[in-house]
Amino acid sequence: MASKIKKKDALDYHEFPNPGKIAVIPTKKYSTQRDLSLAYSPGVAVPCLEIAKNEEDVYKYTAKSNLVAVITNGTAVLGLGNIGPLASKPVMEGKALLFKIFADIDVFDIEIDTNDVDKFVETVKAISPTFGGINLEDIKAPEAFEIERRLKEELDIPVMHDDQHGTAIISAAALKNALEIAKKKAEKVQVVVNGAGAAAISCTRLYKKLGVKSENIVMCDSKGVIRKDRGNLSEQKAEFATNKNLNTLEEAMRNADVFIGLSKGNIVTSAMVKSMAKNPIVFAMANPDPEIDYDTAIKSRKDIIMATGRSDHPNQVNNVLGFPFIFRGALDVRATKINEEMKMAAVHALANLTKEMVPEQVNITYNETSLHFGKEYIIPKPFDLRLITEIPPAIAKAAMDSGVARKPITDWDAYKNELEERLGTGNKLMRLITNRAKSNPKKVVFAEADQLSVLKAAQITYDEGIAIPILLGNKIEIKRLMKEIQFEEKVQIIDPKSKIEEKRRNKFAEKYWEQKKRKGLTLLEAQKWMRERNYFAAMMVNESQADALVTGYTRSYPTVAKPMIELIGKVKGIKKVAATNLMITDRGPLFLSDTAMNINPTAKELTEIARMTYTTMKLFGLKPNLAMVSFSNFGSSKSDSSKKIGEAIDYLHKYFPNIDIDGELQADFALNSEMRTKKFSFSKLQGKKVNGLIYPNLESANISYKLLKELNKSESIGPIIMGLNKPVHLIQLGASVDEIVNIVCIAVVDAQERKREKK
Repeated sequence: MASKIKKKDALDYHEFPNPGKIAVIPTKKYSTQRDLSLAYSPGVAVPCLEIAKNEEDVYKYTAKSNLVAVITNGTAVLGLGNIGPLASKPVMEGKALLFKIFADIDVFDIEIDTNDVDKFVETVKAISPTFGGINLEDIKAPEAFEIERRLKEELDIPVMHDDQHGTAIISAAALKNALEIAKKKAEKVQVVVNGAGAAAISCTRLYKKLGVKSENIVMCDSKGVIRKDRGNLSEQKAEFATNKNLNTLEEAMRNADVFIGLSKGNIVTSAMVKSMAKNPIVFAMANPDPEIDYDTAIKSRKDIIMATGRSDHPNQVNNVLGFPFIFRGALDVRATKINEEMKMAAVHALANLTKEMVPEQVNITYNETSLHFGKEYIIPKPFDLRLITEIPPAIAKAAMDSGVARKPITDWDAYKNELEERLGTGNKLMRLITNRAKSNPKKVVFAEADQLSVLKAAQITYDEGIAIPILLGNKIEIKRLMKEIQFEEKVQIIDPKSKIEEKRRNKFAEKYWEQKKRKGLTLLEAQKWMRERNYFAAMMVNESQADALVTGYTRSYPTVAKPMIELIGKVKGIKKVAATNLMITDRGPLFLSDTAMNINPTAKELTEIARMTYTTMKLFGLKPNLAMVSFSNFGSSKSDSSKKIGEAIDYLHKYFPNIDIDGELQADFALNSEMRTKKFSFSKLQGKKVNGLIYPNLESANISYKLLKELNKSESIGPIIMGLNKPVHLIQLGASVDEIVNIVCIAVVDAQERKREKK
């Protein structure tokens, strides 16, 4: 299912709760009068005078070292054309967001109201002292070439027009690997480029640096093949004009080894692809519709190596693989420019990363058994966490080797550790989980679909391709609400109380009665319970009529949890079901257990909770480092609570030595590795970043996660039920739409993993 964005949803996202997508957040304390005196007058005069004496100190005392300007005049916005500076602002804010979430780079977006090259360049030069780098965006050709050329010559900070070079770098890396797989030499291949804009020109120039010969390149525009005998060619088109007696794209593609599409959708036919040479390489990169549909191309040739700009097919040529990490490396060595050596370093680093063993977390994210270098994996995936530790160092080194770095890196291990820390925000994990859910959506029962928030969540998961919803509840009410929110898709709606469901209801009742008849349940009672949507939904999952279940919106947690445990049952060997909350914090994802189920667990039950938390975190591709927290450290108190934690830790260390866990620990020692190292050098958690906390009782766990959620505005996902026999997940009473969607993602990933384990 393709993701669908509704107009109202897009507008609401940009308007609420605050207009736009970015904001300025202070990075220093400002709570006292002294703080303000240091931040502004009189304290600010001190760094001002230091910078006046040595301008390089501006990197030391201001945000310039991590600040990029995303600048446009809105003359060539992808898919929208010349919409002007104001209309382009949402796109620039979106680019700013990508810089931040992928490489922790701060951005000011600048929209300039001029189409005049001189005025544009003059404006950018005038504001350039503010920034550590300039990212030019969505400027039409040929002006884009001249603007970038002049700014690169006249400024001493990195400047890059991403529309040109981003696509060029990513596609060049993909081409390098595709040629290797096809067993073809760059200097011998015949290349057809369809499109002659800024991106196409830049891509083709970079392919030449890979070894492609000028005489083997044919470039086409909307008029056909660009020939030397055609008049009125721009300087850039003239650079790639051919002497070959070709007129049309169809003619050019005959016996071609490589097709590069940077034009518009659906202009390449199956017959054209069939006319290409053996092991053809086709990069159809027009968005949202490629030059030829992926499935059509694949059916045309079994030997084809195919890439597109879309995320729903293998080999996505996505600029986010490049620009955040290129600027990261350039900023970190205070490069004076982004030169050809740095761009080629990015090409080779991306190509080489693809050949390395893919971490399990990436396989899990994309629901792959084992991604490996080959026809369907010629370029890294956008959510590969290795990108930030591999690409920036390559850029930084190239900048140093080519003499444009003003702050060389000497300790590369320390630099890589610093880059890893920049990925600390846990929001990335939720994006990984969502992306994994989309890779193989499952049937999810929404047991309270006649509630507006639940139905909205079902709509989002359907539109986004996260899940295949099955809606339970009053059919008339559900259809009324669907009409209200314009949920017009044909999805399954079931009313467990309806006459039409009597046969299925009775069958479920008999199955339930068979399980419980020796525990006092009568068949009549079982039939009565099956009219209740939670019981009916649970039986749908039990009978494999659905893959997962989400419920709990209208009832308290305990009243929903009890029947679920009763009907679904526990995983073999598990005596107590537990719950964990995934907190999205500034320091990264943090799991808190048990936040919802066990009031005062015993030492043995704590070991079960720890083991289940460990397994759950592994499900999300994390390396669990767990701490059992208390008000004391390693036996400093002799309370019953401390004793049971000590017993649990001893048991886990003895029988499950593979689990990295220790305690009891006070929360600050658990989370602060420096404090822990100084005080408790013997700890099994030495040198490890704790990302999971096991609490001695429900009271402390529940209070902690709700405090984090409200005071720090940390996003909470869960509670996530652990230990049930099937993928059943409960939402909090009155949960928000976003919270329900997050739980559905968890439920789908849970269902995927269980099916993987059965294979």
